[in-house]
Amino acid sequence: MKVVFVSNILISAVVFAGGRAETALVRIVNEQDELILSKAILDETLSVLARKFARDAEEIARIAVYLSGLSTNVRPRRQLEVLKDAPDNRVLECAVAGRAEAVVTGDKAMLALGEYGGIRILSLRDYLDR
Repeated sequence: MKVVFVSNILISAVVFAGGRAETALVRIVNEQDELILSKAILDETLSVLARKFARDAEEIARIAVYLSGLSTNVRPRRQLEVLKDAPDNRVLECAVAGRAEAVVTGDKAMLALGEYGGIRILSLRDYLDR
């Protein structure tokens, strides 16, 4: 399955070893699913890791290389205005550009949407349970 993880899922996978987010990332590592990633999602992920989790520049660079190497990187060509939060729209743009089958998030507004353009919006629990 082609899947987009929001930045909070990626951050949790990197910061909290042994959690559900890490389990989700292991699916990508094991090639059970394909991670779709855009520059906007990667930039947000790295920014939060640096700002809120005090990761230094060297570690941020390693994480960037690691996540980029695990994923199929896309460049969305269409800007969407579906949700109020701009970063949520960047996630949908990534999913559309990468022809993802699902977006994995904990964001209530995104989860309430349920799906967009045939792309399912799943909680981390639902993703892991499928």
